[in-house]
Amino acid sequence: MVRTRLNLSYSMATATAVGFLASCSNLQKAENHPHYNIVYIMTDDHCAQMMSCYDSRYMETPNLDRIAADGVRFTQSFVANSLSGPSRACMLTGKHSCANKFYDNTTCVFDGSQQTFPKLLQKAGYQTALVGKWHLESLPTGFDYWKIVPGQGDYYNPDFITQDNDTVRERGYITNLITDNAIDWMENRRDASKPFCLLIHHKAIHRSWMSDTCNLNLYEDKTFPLPDNFYDNYEGRLAAAAQEMSVAKDLDVIYDLKMFREDKETPLKSAYKYYTGRMDKEQKAAWDKFYNPIIEDFYQRNLQGKELAEWKFQRYMRDYMKTVKSLDDNVGRVLDYLKEKGLLDNTLIVYTSDQGFYMGEHGWFDKRFMYEESMRTPLIMRLPKGFDRRGDISEMVQNIDYAPTFLELAGADIPDDIQGVSLVPLLKGKHPENWRKSLYYHFYEYPAEHMVKRHYGIRTERYKLIHFYNDIDSWELYDLQADPTEMRNLYGQLEYEPVVKKLKEELLKLQEQYNDPVRFSPERDRE
Repeated sequence: MVRTRLNLSYSMATATAVGFLASCSNLQKAENHPHYNIVYIMTDDHCAQMMSCYDSRYMETPNLDRIAADGVRFTQSFVANSLSGPSRACMLTGKHSCANKFYDNTTCVFDGSQQTFPKLLQKAGYQTALVGKWHLESLPTGFDYWKIVPGQGDYYNPDFITQDNDTVRERGYITNLITDNAIDWMENRRDASKPFCLLIHHKAIHRSWMSDTCNLNLYEDKTFPLPDNFYDNYEGRLAAAAQEMSVAKDLDVIYDLKMFREDKETPLKSAYKYYTGRMDKEQKAAWDKFYNPIIEDFYQRNLQGKELAEWKFQRYMRDYMKTVKSLDDNVGRVLDYLKEKGLLDNTLIVYTSDQGFYMGEHGWFDKRFMYEESMRTPLIMRLPKGFDRRGDISEMVQNIDYAPTFLELAGADIPDDIQGVSLVPLLKGKHPENWRKSLYYHFYEYPAEHMVKRHYGIRTERYKLIHFYNDIDSWELYDLQADPTEMRNLYGQLEYEPVVKKLKEELLKLQEQYNDPVRFSPERDRE
């Protein structure tokens, strides 16, 4: 791995000459390197629990399983900030939020002038393209072609923003349309003489989980077991008790679960009507045919308390799974296209999500917390010819690692300021002795939707230490080996003081390494 840095004491002329030589060197290096294509498929809010290559309890995802079966499955894959926009910024830059400056979805605009891996791939001779969800509040840079949905996008008949700064509406279901556009770019718009990197970013499986009409009737015969901690009382966890992402209390029966009737008023009624208002007559007829009997039954039953909470959980699970079904089908379309065109042998195919998600664990939906279900993200890869690694990769990896991985695969230099590490050695079957032993996490978006407190923390193979701060000062410690569902906060127990001391020392090292200005203070901790 080569990292190039110019000596700033050089004269401008010398620096220009060195820069020219470095550029020539990079180009020569890229020309002598195998031209692997990269197809990076990322969804929104897709958790490993809802992929059968990770978890067979709920549903089958045969096309996602094809990627894992023909390649590798990362069993310890995590994000640096479990929120859509910040996670995407971490992926693009290979840096934590404190370095790329996109902290949250409510106050930030991504600085498109900064270094990103698509820009560095362009310099290495790659074509770059992005289709689908962007969600960074600025227009994409570093792409030869892009076509994005505004904001979150809409499931039915969505708008797309084009490079010409036009907004066009396309008829159909968004997951199908994003795939159509991605395949169209590969088939008709790219230069077949050059390697390419295509980012396919789906809206699915984001709230409020609206499935394609052809899948509306699926999974209605399934009854899902409640997670063991569905009725978590959050004892010893102040921040967990303060959230607003409870299935029982915060999952809206109209906006989220589609129980819309004209005579029922809720604060989210108008938003729900906007989404269904985009449907054409055929789509709306299929929608009403399916939902009207369920709506009528729901209001007749007048459920309360635990019965209502558990009914909401079942509807949530079904809607989520139906949305996953379309996603899995469309991943299959991309795999079939690459196979048909003879591109599989020289293409890295990556599937991941911008973070994990709660499927009733702790009684929740959504993400944000550093707890396992939301900090974890699925990551599977189908490797190009020449990479013989198959099966599980157990080293801890993070979404800041994607950028250096793609750069090394392309034969491009990895700049010094990228904070992630390349996964290529792992893809080659190596187990580096100096691989990271801990991960850093920082969530900033508070006060905001779902009211999850700001927090940072460290995760090792066995332990997780979290500090909730800002309007709260609360620590949590979990032994992931003995308590994988993170129900028992061990912080403050005398026997764990040596563990806490060591974790705090490592936490501060990571904060200094990543230059996070919000840091744990040992001096204050001793007060």
